[in-house]
This record gives sequence, structure tokens and C-alpha cells, in this order.
Amino acid sequence: MKILVTGGAGFIGSHLVDRLVAEGYKVRVIDNLSNGRLENLSHHSGIDIITGDLKNPQDAQRAIDGVDAVFHFAANPEVRVSTTSPDIHFSENVVATFNLLEAMRKKDVKEIVFASSSSVYGEPPQIPVDEDAPMRPVSVYGASKAACEHLIHAYSRLYGIRAVVLRYANVVGPRLRHGVVWDFVVKLRKNPQKLEILGDGKQVRSYIYIDDAVEATILAWRKTTTDYAVYNVASQDWITVDEVADIVIESWT
Repeated sequence: MKILVTGGAGFIGSHLVDRLVAEGYKVRVIDNLSNGRLENLSHHSGIDIITGDLKNPQDAQRAIDGVDAVFHFAANPEVRVSTTSPDIHFSENVVATFNLLEAMRKKDVKEIVFASSSSVYGEPPQIPVDEDAPMRPVSVYGASKAACEHLIHAYSRLYGIRAVVLRYANVVGPRLRHGVVWDFVVKLRKNPQKLEILGDGKQVRSYIYIDDAVEATILAWRKTTTDYAVYNVASQDWITVDEVADIVIESWT
């Protein structure tokens, strides 16, 4: 079985590649390297790596050719981009997903696992939220992920594509290069005497370690029997940004 991992040189994508290769799957990666790094895959010798961009329909079709299933992890993960350059999230997330689905339709590829985000819920009034909670994103990033989910649902219904959508919380672990924890580390490297916290610090976040996220991904892919399924991938507890800052500072000192 040959599997395509889009964004496979990125944080979650590269760890997923590690797992798939370890289990004996043939793996192809496509990544435009805007956030991913080839060094994340340098320990593999038998995978097919395409340096390409899903915003280009031809690259999407080339990546899809000959594969049996797709793990779609390519996206721009920087939520802060939502306020400065919202077009980036539209093109990197929505346009790329559309081109990938079109390539799947034309090549008759019938399985996709999509890396969505808990940001599709926005700021829910109650925590925790289940998968039936309304999608009310408050960032363009979250809105782009919600739009991708709707596209995938439509293609699943129209063209018989089996789809598993995973709404990840904040995933942490080796190779991480974005998010609150990484931002705090970068800031402390610049100035160990001061740590800026955006907002009031009371924002609630749920975190999950990368190995657990990958395990949940594989489990959902293998165990889902319906044509379309959505799962939250998170831990059972949560923490405020202030508390995250305290942990990072303590570890730093």
C-alpha cells in the first residue's frame, strides 16, 4: 500500500512518516518546505519526496499518481498570519485542499485523513467540547480549516471518498517550530529577562504529545468504518497560557 503524506516534512507530518515507514508502508511526501524541513526526513532512505506545492494543480496530480491513501497535513500553521495576511491561509489551506481533492477524484483515490484543528470551534462557551459542537472560528486559520472540512465532506458524499477528519489540539514534541510554547522559547532566547504574553493569559489550551497524536491518527484511520468521520484529538485536561508560560520559564531557568 502506497501512502501520500502532504506536508510530510513538517512537524506532525514527519512523525507520521516515521510511523508509516516503521510499519512497512511505502510512503511518498509532498512538501513546499515553507514550514517543513528536509532534515526531518533525512533519516529515511526509501521514501519518495516531491518538493512541490499543492497550490499548483499539476503538482497535486503528480503527487497523487499511484497512491492508495492520502494523509493531508500540508497547511500554514501560523494562526498569527490570520490578522496580517489572511490570503495566505486561504491559498495554503483551502486552495491546496481543493486541488488535492480534485486530483484524488481524477485519479480515483478513495481514502483521505485530514489534519484539521480545534480552532474550528473558536471560543466555545463550555469546555470540553465534543465533535457535535458548532464550528464558530474566530481566526482565518480556523475558518480555513472549517472550509476544508466542508470541501472534504462534499467530495466524500459526491465521489465516494472515505474521509477521516481529525481536529487536533495543540500538539507538542520534537521538531516543533510554531505555536505558543515555541514562541515563548524564541522570546526567551532573545531576552531571558522578559516574556511577552499576548492577550490576558487566561486563554485555555489543551495539549497532546506528538506520539499520542500519531497513535490516535493511525487508530482513527484503521478503525473508522463510516464514509465520513470527525474526531477530536486532545488530552483530557487543559491549561491556561499563563500556566504554560510559568512552565516554560521554570524549565528555562
